[in-house]
Amino acid sequence: MGIPQIVATVLAGAVTITAVVLAVRAVLTITAVIRQGQPDPERFSAKGTRTATMLKEIFGHTRMLKWSAIGAAHWFVMTSFMILFLLVLEAYFEVVSPTGELPLIGHWVVYGFVTEWIGILGLLGILYLVFVRQRSKPGRQNRSRFLGSTMWQAYFVEFVIVGVLICGFLIRGFKVANDTFDFPVWATPLSHGVGSLLPAASDGPTWVALVKLLISMGWLITIALNPTMGVAWHRFLAFFNIFFKRSPEKPAGSGLGALRPMMSGGKPLDFEEADPEKDQFGVAQVEQFSWKGLLDFSTCTECGRCQSQCPAWNTAKPLSPKLLVMSLRDHAYAKAPYLLGGGGKDLTGEERATAAQLAHMDVLALAEADRPLIGTAEENGVIDPDVLWSCTTCGACVEQCPVDIEHVDAIVDMRRYQVLIESSFPSEAGVMLRNLENKGNPWGAPQNTREDWTKGLDFEIKRAGETEDFEYLFWVGCAGAFEDRAKKTTRAVATLLHEAGVDFAILGEGETCTGDPARRIGNEFVFQMLAQQNVETLQEAKVKKIVASCPHCFNTLGNEYEQLGLKVEVVHHTQLLSHLVQQGKLTPVQPIEGDVTYHDPCYLGRHNRVFDAPREVLGQAVGNLVEMPRNQERSFCCGAGGARMWMEEKIGKRINVERTEEALATGAKTIAVGCPFCSTMIGDGVTGKGEQENVEVVDVATVLLRSLKQEV
Repeated sequence: MGIPQIVATVLAGAVTITAVVLAVRAVLTITAVIRQGQPDPERFSAKGTRTATMLKEIFGHTRMLKWSAIGAAHWFVMTSFMILFLLVLEAYFEVVSPTGELPLIGHWVVYGFVTEWIGILGLLGILYLVFVRQRSKPGRQNRSRFLGSTMWQAYFVEFVIVGVLICGFLIRGFKVANDTFDFPVWATPLSHGVGSLLPAASDGPTWVALVKLLISMGWLITIALNPTMGVAWHRFLAFFNIFFKRSPEKPAGSGLGALRPMMSGGKPLDFEEADPEKDQFGVAQVEQFSWKGLLDFSTCTECGRCQSQCPAWNTAKPLSPKLLVMSLRDHAYAKAPYLLGGGGKDLTGEERATAAQLAHMDVLALAEADRPLIGTAEENGVIDPDVLWSCTTCGACVEQCPVDIEHVDAIVDMRRYQVLIESSFPSEAGVMLRNLENKGNPWGAPQNTREDWTKGLDFEIKRAGETEDFEYLFWVGCAGAFEDRAKKTTRAVATLLHEAGVDFAILGEGETCTGDPARRIGNEFVFQMLAQQNVETLQEAKVKKIVASCPHCFNTLGNEYEQLGLKVEVVHHTQLLSHLVQQGKLTPVQPIEGDVTYHDPCYLGRHNRVFDAPREVLGQAVGNLVEMPRNQERSFCCGAGGARMWMEEKIGKRINVERTEEALATGAKTIAVGCPFCSTMIGDGVTGKGEQENVEVVDVATVLLRSLKQEV
C-alpha cells in the first residue's frame, strides 16, 4: 500500500464514518416521526400477499411502465442503483489497492458483464430522465408536473447517479490501461473503450475510487441532513409504503374504491358511544394521521404524476395532491421536535407538555405547532381550505402514484374534522346535508315520489318487501329517481332488464340515499345513519344481488356497506347488460349512426376497474366507438365526485367544461356515460358550449335500447 492508497483509505474511512453516523441519526428521526401517527393494525394483515405485491410493483415497475420510455428509463436507473451498490463496495477495495476487487465474485465474468450493461443502461436512463426534467420543467411546460418540486434536490440526485456511474467506468478504464482488468471485451465493451483513451496510471483506480466514494457518501450525508428529501429517501421507504398499502390484493393503482371508516385509536369509531373529548373525529393535527399516513408523506418523491393527472390542478384550482402531501410532510418534520419533546394537544385542545418541557423546546418547532392544519394564508394554515374542498375524490392521484400514497384518505380525514367538529365547509353544501338528514336524498324531493319514474311503463315492477321472489334488486338511486335526465336512464335499464327476462324488484319508497355525498364531504355521522337504515332494509328484504345504475351507489353498496356487515353481490348495470348481450338475451339489430365516445366515470372505472363492460355493450350497439385521449384508468373526472356536485365551482376553469371539450374534440355525435352525475355535468358542458343540438349525452343503457329499435 503506497502513500496514495493510505491517503485515499483514510479519507474514504473518515467520510464513510461521518455519513453512516448521520444516516443512522436520520433513520431514527424518520422512524420517530412516523411513530407519532395513530395505530393502524390492519396494515399488518396478509403478509404473504403484501410481500408479493411489493416485489411485483417495485421490480416489475407496474405503475411506472405505464409511462413507457420514462418507466423503462427509471427501471434501469433503479436497477443500477441497487446492483451497482456492489461497485461502491468494490471501491473500498480499490482505494486500498489499484488492482482491488470485490471478494469471491469480483473476478466472475458474469459479474463483470451484468454490472457493465446495467451501468450502461442506467447511465442512458438517467440522462434521459434529466432530459425529460429539463423539457418539462416549470416555465417550459404549462402547469408542469414538476412545479413546486424541490428542484435542487432532484438535480443533486441526478448528478450523483451520473457521477457514480462515470466513475465506475473510469475505474475500469484505468485498470484496462494498466493491464490489470480481468474481463473480456465482449463482456465489458464500454470499459475497454474508455481504457483505450486513458493513459496508464498505476494509482488512477485508487483516486477515481476515492472520488466515487466521496460522491456516494456526500449523497448519503446530504440526504441524512434532509430527512424530508423524498426524491432520495423514497429509494428506501417505497418498499415499506407499498408493502403497507391499503388493499394489497388489488391491481397497482386501483383508486382505492371504499373510503376507510373514521378511526380512533386504531379502531372504527362507534357513533353511538363516541365522545369528541375522548375519541378522534377526523384529523385536526398532523400527528392524528395514522402512522401509514406519515409514512406516505415521508415517501413522496415529488415526481408530480398525481399533479399531472389531477382534475382540480388541470383546471387552475389550488389543489395539487403533490403539494398537499409535501406541505403535510414538511409540517410534520418541522413540528417533530415539539412532539418528540413531549408536546402535543389532547382532544380537548389542552397542552400535554409541562412548562419546563416547553421552555427547552426549539422556538421554530413551537411556532410550527401553533399553525392550524386547515387555514388560510392569513391564518398561517398548513393546508388552505380552497385546497381541501377542491378535491373530487376521483382517485387519479392514487392511481398514478408509483409509491402508493393514499391522498384521498388524507383529504377526507381532514374534511371530517372540519365538518363534524368545526362545522366549516362550503355553505351551499349545507343544503345537501340537511336534505339527506330530513328527506333521505340530496335534492330534498318528497319520498313518496321515488317511484314516479315507473309511471307509463307497460310492465309491472316487483317491490322488494312485498315479495322475496326476485333475483336482482334494482337500486335506482336518488338521481335515478328524482333527476329528470337520470329518470330516462332508469326507465331504459328497467326496460332492458324486462326485455331480457331478468327477474328484478325495486325498493321504491323504502330506498334512501346510500350516503355517498355525505361521506365524501366528511359527514361520517350522516353517512352512518343512512347506511345503517339501508343495510337493515336490504337484510329484511333478503337481497342477495343488486344492480345499480349509479357508480357512486355501486361503490358504496359493494365496497363500503361491508364495513356495516352487508355482504351482497353488487354489479353495475353496464356489467349486467354486457352479460345479457353475450348470452343473446339482448340482441342489437340497428347500430346507432355516427361516432360515439365513452366517458369513464371515476367511481366505475378507476375506483372499481369496470372498463370493459360498457365498451362491450357499445361495441355491439354503435357503428364506431371513438376513444378520448384520456380514457379508462386515466379518464378525466366530470367534476361531480367528492360531493362537488353540490358545491359551487368558483375557481379556475370548470372541470366539466374541460372534459366536455375533450369529448367534443373527438367529433362524436353521441357522448355515452355510465353515471347520472357524469350525465348532468357533461350535459351541462355541452349546453354551455352551444352544442346541444348537435351532440347528445346519453347513458350506455339508452344507447343499447335504441339499438334494439325501441323508441327512447
